[in-house]
Amino acid sequence: MKTKSPYLNMLSKKRPWQAVPVDQGKLVEGGESTLFRALALRHLELPVREFLQQGLEKDLPTTPGVLEALLDNQKDEERHDQALNYIAAAHGVNEQAENEAQNILKAWLEHPAHPILKASILERSIFFVILPFMRFNGDVGIRTVSADISRDEISHVGIHSLVARELNETAGQSLNKLRRATALWIFDELGESENKWQNKSFWLRQSDHLFSKGRAEELSETQRSRMPAFFEAPNTSLPSYGRSK
Repeated sequence: MKTKSPYLNMLSKKRPWQAVPVDQGKLVEGGESTLFRALALRHLELPVREFLQQGLEKDLPTTPGVLEALLDNQKDEERHDQALNYIAAAHGVNEQAENEAQNILKAWLEHPAHPILKASILERSIFFVILPFMRFNGDVGIRTVSADISRDEISHVGIHSLVARELNETAGQSLNKLRRATALWIFDELGESENKWQNKSFWLRQSDHLFSKGRAEELSETQRSRMPAFFEAPNTSLPSYGRSK
């Protein structure tokens, strides 16, 4: 029965939300340049939507709910793109990072791996380190957006990983090298720091673990990371929950 579908079960755990404009606040000192690199990779959100579309045009598992789950995830990518662009509008962008991110985008688009596998690896090993970095180094608006996107990505990674597993698609050495190169670029300007949230080795290790093991125990603290209280944030930096019209 459809109600027992693992895809529909993961889909049911999502919380609807809407992207809203944010105000510019103060970033955590020392992480600014890396945050702008992370923000430049917002250009991968819509390509992930395209990866899912390419996957929908191929053979899919026969497990009930897979089609509904992938279609719903596509809608999320559009909202993520909009929310991250609101951050870019508030804080501006680093043009060099923006240009270099286009080369990374090109490499992911051209990689021959199955498109849903590429989406899974990107979300699990890259987005899952970008988002907590933003939460610990951003302002109120950035923390709010990254937390909302993170909740979606938990479902996305579960769904896309299951699709890849059911299709017997596994990440080879070349996809891992692309993943590692992407992570190195993001955190290249960080050094070794006693503050682990600004420590290059820490973040690269998390990406490595997420790729190889599917989990990163050292990031468990991000589940308890401080979220903005409603009284300290302007209305424009707070999320709007519920389905968009």
